[in-house]
Amino acid sequence: MGATGELLNVVDVEATCWTGQPPPGQVSEIIEIGLTVVDLTAGERLGRHRIVVRPARSKVSAFCTELTGLTQAEVDRGVSFAEACRLLAVEHRAGPRPWASWGDYDRGQFTRQCQATGVPYPFGRRHTNAKLAFTEGYGLRKRPGMDRALEIAGLPLEGRHHRGEDDAWNIAALVLDLVGRGAWPAG
Repeated sequence: MGATGELLNVVDVEATCWTGQPPPGQVSEIIEIGLTVVDLTAGERLGRHRIVVRPARSKVSAFCTELTGLTQAEVDRGVSFAEACRLLAVEHRAGPRPWASWGDYDRGQFTRQCQATGVPYPFGRRHTNAKLAFTEGYGLRKRPGMDRALEIAGLPLEGRHHRGEDDAWNIAALVLDLVGRGAWPAG
């Protein structure tokens, strides 16, 4: 903690995807990392970041482009997964800074991909499942998707759903809503 207060990285990833099983020889890989830095003390979103990642073991399907807007040509210009993790660690202090994602998918995808590629896991142990925190904070029975959670909280969906940079920005708004309600779990 410094003059800026307690910072949190809100992360959302998009990965290669298909309508059914991956084509033979392909695996789901991260193709975009969206990251919004939140100052929990000041209650504001400080920075909005996007890292486009070049997949090594899969291609972007038409379904994936329709869902995310990301094309094979765009991700071909991205950085390697190893470089993306290095950027998270160095530029975004992913190791020491706590982080949050909507659900547990993003953490699991990073874990699987780091193990499969031998790339060091860039994050520290302090992860918050924002979907679970929101569900508990609002006393809901079912865990809502991010878009439904925004409706429940009375917040607008900014940007394009299923775009990592925009989703991280929107999840950060939900985190701040929970902070304002006193329902964000202490780090």
